[in-house]
Amino acid sequence: MKNFLLLAIAITAFISCKETPASDQVAAEFETLEGEFIYLADAAVLKGDTFIYGVTLDEKMHELATIIKPLQRDEFDMVPVIIKGELHSKAAGEEGWDEIVTIKEILEVKAPTGEAPLKLEAGDKLKTEGGSLKVESGK
Repeated sequence: MKNFLLLAIAITAFISCKETPASDQVAAEFETLEGEFIYLADAAVLKGDTFIYGVTLDEKMHELATIIKPLQRDEFDMVPVIIKGELHSKAAGEEGWDEIVTIKEILEVKAPTGEAPLKLEAGDKLKTEGGSLKVESGK
């Protein structure tokens, strides 16, 4: 009886000493990506210094789109973000970006830096003055 009790305690101690939970292993499989995010009606894009990925249109993407909305200066403004995501290739025969990222976690959202994007309309002319770019309306 003592041996059985001792064996049961040893097995319990061995099982309870497992170090890494499964959730940590899953999180380690996702890639951390930093880039500028934009969402327009039916497409979302994450653009980094060395990559451009389409973004899966799912609940997490819509959550990120809601977070960046107040930070955008106009609807075409890209907002700097850091996310954890899962990369995969697009399905054969589908339209869109070759590489797709599915957002798993939103790590950080920053306000856009620099000047607002330059908007041009048909007939506008560009002029350079003192090293800066000016738009001369064609209307």
